[in-house]
Order: sequence, then structure tokens, then C-alpha cells
Amino acid sequence: MDVLFPTTPKEMAETLRENAAAGRLINLGGAFSKARMGGPIANADVTISAAHLTRVLQYEPRDLTISVEAGMRFADLKALLAKDGQMVPLDPPALDSATLGGVLASNGSGPRRRLYGTARDLVIGMRYATVEGKLVQSGGMVVKNVAGLDTGKLLIGSFGTLAAITVVNFKLTPIPAFSRTFLLDFDSLDQAYAERTRILEGVLQPAAIDLLNPAGAAHVGQAPRWLLALEAGGNTGVIGRYKQAFPQARTLEGAVEEEFWHNICDFAPAFLAGHEQGAIVRLSATFTAMPKALKTLDVPTLCRAGNGVAWAAFPQLAQASAWLGQAPRLETTAVIESGPANRENLVQWPGPGPDFAIMEKIKVMFDPDRLLNRGRLYGRL
Repeated sequence: MDVLFPTTPKEMAETLRENAAAGRLINLGGAFSKARMGGPIANADVTISAAHLTRVLQYEPRDLTISVEAGMRFADLKALLAKDGQMVPLDPPALDSATLGGVLASNGSGPRRRLYGTARDLVIGMRYATVEGKLVQSGGMVVKNVAGLDTGKLLIGSFGTLAAITVVNFKLTPIPAFSRTFLLDFDSLDQAYAERTRILEGVLQPAAIDLLNPAGAAHVGQAPRWLLALEAGGNTGVIGRYKQAFPQARTLEGAVEEEFWHNICDFAPAFLAGHEQGAIVRLSATFTAMPKALKTLDVPTLCRAGNGVAWAAFPQLAQASAWLGQAPRLETTAVIESGPANRENLVQWPGPGPDFAIMEKIKVMFDPDRLLNRGRLYGRL
């Protein structure tokens, strides 16, 4: 199979046009760090990667905006912005290898999403290439942009099934002056969840509040107990208030704190790296229903306790599929987000919902011959 690396957005558009005109099935991506997510891609005729689109096109530190090509690694963007005390607070999985285009195409986010939002909240503009060879500009370089329909947002979470993201414009956030992480250990889920509820109803609102079951805590290098992890940022006064509020907590700072959250962000990729036949189930539930679901899971599980989203890591795909069948009874919606390369004839997304017809129409508008990443989005698109 040919592997092509366009070096400019224009070249990406032309490469897509040429291969689409020839009717070739296209495996589209960047670093392909999300290859086990969203369903396996059908055998393609050509692979097209955006990994060589790595330029910074415009950076205005005072305006808190940046425009970069989508092949840049998220880790490289993070290091660049840190020099000016700024960040894009997405904390995506596989953050060491993932490209910006891959982060957006998979709608990747991390522990701080409850404070800063997801990619749709942080992207203010985008340029993308279509199978017709067009370069489309959506949004711009200002935070408040009301120039019309922001079609670029459709590509966030599309797993490369619509078009190729070539350029991304982000609004930036200052890095807090100080950061501390507070770890609270519990003997039971009920104790941990009660403390989580007390925190969410209180005055102090952490940037991140993650809950791990004992197996999940062990997976990220902690003692195998129920673990509530809080990340706080701000001035010394704010940090001092957290210390007073949680005197029993273990406190992390500096390199140890950074390593802990790196392990949290890579919870799923690290598990899959050690389990070739493993699978990750993503489940969503109301705050009141989530404990019922968590009590059924003895595999490593990570819950965004302020958002009602969790990930359960199963050593075998069959285990994940079996658990998925009981999700409706637990008042939970769930999908097998990642799995082995070979998972044909498996329903990974059992209930796409009433909006699926609209998704199909959008697919036909962008890619009428269904050439881009056929099989992705769980074989439904």
C-alpha cells in the first residue's frame, strides 16, 4: 500500500482529490496513535498522513491565539506554548505521540475538561481539505467569531471520515502560577462518591476531579484503593485553601505531579499497549446512576467524576462485549471505544441514537463515495 505524506495544506487537498477521483479507499490520519479507536478501517488502497504538516503559521501570545498545522504533535505544541506561560488544556490520550489533527478527529480531552471544556470550546478556526480537492476555511483567529456556520466543528470527533484537518486555530489559556494535586484514598466507592459530591457542592472547584477504582489506581501506580484525584491551580492563597480543606490528602507537586497526570491521560493507551486483545469501554451516566455502573466493574476504571464519563479497561474483547450488554439496565450509555485490530462482526456502538440519520447525510455531503476511513465510527459510517 502507498503511504503519502503531503507537506502543505494545498498538497493535501490535491492528494485527496487525485486518489478520490481514482476511487481508491483512503486510510487518513496523522501519527495513527488512535488506530484502535472507533472501529477498524476497511482494507485501504492508500494511506495519507498529515504528519509532515508541522508549521506554526501565526502565534500571538498577547492575543492568546495560535494557528498551527494539524500534523504537529500535541507534545510539541505544549512545549512551545509553555515558554510563554500558555497552554491548550486538552490533556488528550497518547499525548506524547498524538498529532493535533488526531486529537481533534478523535475529540480527545482529559482531566481538566470540566474547567476548560473540550476541543469544540478551544478551537476558534480550522482549515480542512476535502475529497474534491478544496481547502475550506472555517472560523478565524478571534475568540468571538460569528462569521457564519462553523463547519469545521463537524470534523471534531469524525475520525477522519469527512475530510482532512490541515490547520487549527486555538484560543489559549494562561498556565496557573502554582499547581498542586491532592489524592484522597477511600475503602469504598460510597465513601469516595460522597466526598466527590461534597466537593462539587462546595466553594473550591478543582480543575480536575478524577475517580479511580482500586484496579484503576494500581494501573496508574497508586495503592489499590478507591482514589479521588483533585488538581488545583492558582496563586499561593488558593493552594493554601485547598491544603486546609484536605489536610488528610497526599499532595503531589512538580515532576511527581506531572507524571501522575501523564499516567491518567494515558490510562487507556497504556492499558492497550499491554493487552493486545484488550478493549476500552466508554460509558456515560447521570451523577446518580454512575455509582451503580462503577460497582459492576472490577477491571481498571477511570471516571471523570465531574462530568459523568468513565472508561473501563477489559483485558479481553469478549469481556467488554458482555458488559456492554448490561449497560441499558444500569441506566448507562456505552460504546466499545477501542479494541483489537480484528473485531469484525462485533456491535461496538449498539445505540447511535436519533441523530444518526443526520450523521449519515453529513457523511454523504463530504464523502459521497465513502472513501475516507471506511469502517471507522464503529462500522456505521
